[in-house]
Amino acid sequence: MTVLQTAPPPPATRGLAQLSDEALLSLVASSDDQALAELYDRFGPVAYGLALRILRDEALAQDAVQEAFLGIWRSADRFFAERAKASTWILTLVHHRAVDLVRREDRRRGEPLESAPEPLALTTTEGEAALGYERRLVQEALAQLTPEQREAIELGYYGGLTQSEVAERLDQPLGTIKSRMFTGLSRLRDLLAQAGLEGSYP
Repeated sequence: MTVLQTAPPPPATRGLAQLSDEALLSLVASSDDQALAELYDRFGPVAYGLALRILRDEALAQDAVQEAFLGIWRSADRFFAERAKASTWILTLVHHRAVDLVRREDRRRGEPLESAPEPLALTTTEGEAALGYERRLVQEALAQLTPEQREAIELGYYGGLTQSEVAERLDQPLGTIKSRMFTGLSRLRDLLAQAGLEGSYP
């Protein structure tokens, strides 16, 4: 009798949703933006609620969460599971960012108007030349992003779409779009800082 030889089934693949928070942070430390998106899906609502309780301002709370997740992207390699739970580490970053924003807003509101620096006067020609130069540097920086990051940023910032609208337009999960924008903006800021335009992009 002939025995049929069958190939062993492929090993089951584990989706990101099945991984622990700590495993996801390990992937984020390896620059896995899908893992960051999964973490955002898990902790985004809780992080926003925490930031909102501290800041009492929806827009500032959103800023705090976005900046905290940018911090997670940049510093995930500094997380050590033996020192704290991933959830505690993530929400601590959100808390610190929200408190930083409170202090920044307090300083801004308490600063006398006359102490604000005067903008440098530029002639029309000089101003146009400066804007053209900055625009070219931004375009060059955008070109260095991945196509997916660039597309999401351009639709959001140039096209004026919300993150939900970008997700719908590109037929992608909202968490994926948020991750692309987080990582893309982080990279863009770094590139512009290197070009001497730090703070010129959101």
